[in-house]
Amino acid sequence: MNDTAGLRLSVLDTVPVWNGVPAARSLRELLDLAPAVERLGYHRYWLAEHHNMPAFGTSTPPVLIGQLAQVTSTMRIGSGGVMLPNHVPYVVAEQFATLDVFHPDRIDLGVGRAPGGEPATARALRRTGGPAHEGGFGDQLTELLGYLTPSGAGGRPPVAVCPPPERPVPVWLLGTSPSSASLAARLGLPYAYANHLNPAGTEAAVARYREEFRPSEHLAQPYVAVSAQVVAAGTDEEAEYLAGPIKVAHVEGRINPLTLFRTPEQAAEYGLTEEQRSYLDGHFAPQIVGGPQTVRRRLADFRARTGADELLATAPVFGLEARIRTFRLLAEAAGQPAAAGAGEVTPATSASSS
Repeated sequence: MNDTAGLRLSVLDTVPVWNGVPAARSLRELLDLAPAVERLGYHRYWLAEHHNMPAFGTSTPPVLIGQLAQVTSTMRIGSGGVMLPNHVPYVVAEQFATLDVFHPDRIDLGVGRAPGGEPATARALRRTGGPAHEGGFGDQLTELLGYLTPSGAGGRPPVAVCPPPERPVPVWLLGTSPSSASLAARLGLPYAYANHLNPAGTEAAVARYREEFRPSEHLAQPYVAVSAQVVAAGTDEEAEYLAGPIKVAHVEGRINPLTLFRTPEQAAEYGLTEEQRSYLDGHFAPQIVGGPQTVRRRLADFRARTGADELLATAPVFGLEARIRTFRLLAEAAGQPAAAGAGEVTPATSASSS
């Protein structure tokens, strides 16, 4: 029996930027990575908003979504997410309604309430100390949903999105706590939980979402996507070696948020204290790191523990080929059928030589 039957696989990408590698290269490699992941049968590809964090190349999700939608044809492409307090809801609605015109029924809008950066950056984004909106986050989200719902027989509202949405653009709520789960449930939205950031709260948040869910015009039944750090390789030892930069980043980022991801060789030389090792062991125990057999077991454990309908795999692995191999091994562990030539890089641009 396949314990992961029916589990959708998707990607949550932060576009990791590596020490000694130009950020532009990480961005251009997306044009090769996304089509390769699509051929592996993945359902959606999301990009997370970050600002003033040099290790992440995802400061402009709508721009990147347009680029990836152009080089793919079946995957849903979206944000995981747009940090709504940084933006005016009306502008976000215009951006995603426009994306949907060019890529109908393939665009997702995941939104969150975090700043996507440290306090000084949040102030620069919002121009004042508070959100770019007079109301709270719930009010912003409700306003956004109104803009992205077709007018129908009621006629055009006084302030409408141009171009007007021809169909509702799916809006997801992202979160790391029971409060975000409750809001998603109350509004009848699909919910994405950031297990890779707060694994200790996963079960409680998912359970609350399912318990409190109210059917809506957006969604008839509760639907949950849960993220996880995924690093897969030929052996457990190789996977742990490749996961070294992620683990060091969890520690180093608390000290210096402006640092880049270290390469695996550089991470192996980083001197972790016993306290740091203990923290990392606890944080990464629920994640999916290992060789094929370990990945298969941890994937089944992940499904049993979270009850997720979908896994959002975030895999900041050094090297394009190694990243694709991680996604291929994960798909194989889930028993997911792949297209012919899946797992091979078919250069879309000059990314491979950049």
